[in-house]
Formats: sequence, structure tokens, C-alpha cells
Amino acid sequence: MSKLIHIGFGNIVNSGKIIAIVSPDSAPVKRLVQRAKEAGNAIDATQGRKTKSVLVMENSQLVLSALLPETIAARAQTESRDENEA
Repeated sequence: MSKLIHIGFGNIVNSGKIIAIVSPDSAPVKRLVQRAKEAGNAIDATQGRKTKSVLVMENSQLVLSALLPETIAARAQTESRDENEA
């Protein structure tokens, strides 16, 4: 069963497909995002706001979010904790 987490502005992703949640500030991540945009593998879920986190998905797509990585990670942990209790 897949768990969905809210990544801001009504956008939701499958938490089971997330490999990493990283900050977009470093040069390597900026290059990764630029290459993904050029290849059409970037999904911009920021609704025009500043990108604060980049979610690396299993299918090598990147999801850009305006929420902080810590916020998304906390939501993913809450979902997994709720799943373990059920």
C-alpha cells in the first residue's frame, strides 16, 4: 500500500518512491536540477515560489518543492510511524 505525503500547495507524492530529499543550494544539486529540466524529468511543484527542497524519485525524476527538506522528512516519518502503529 502506497503512502502519499503532502509536499506543499496541494501537491502530493508517493513516499515509497522517494530516494532522497535534498537542499537545492549546492552546486551539484543545481546541476542535477538543470539537467533534469533539460531532459524533461523535473516536476516543479513550487507554484512559482522559491525551491527549498528537491525530491529524488526512484524513476530518476526530480520533484521540486517550496517546503523545507526537514518539513517533508517529518511528514514522511509521521506517515511511516502511523503505518507501523496500524
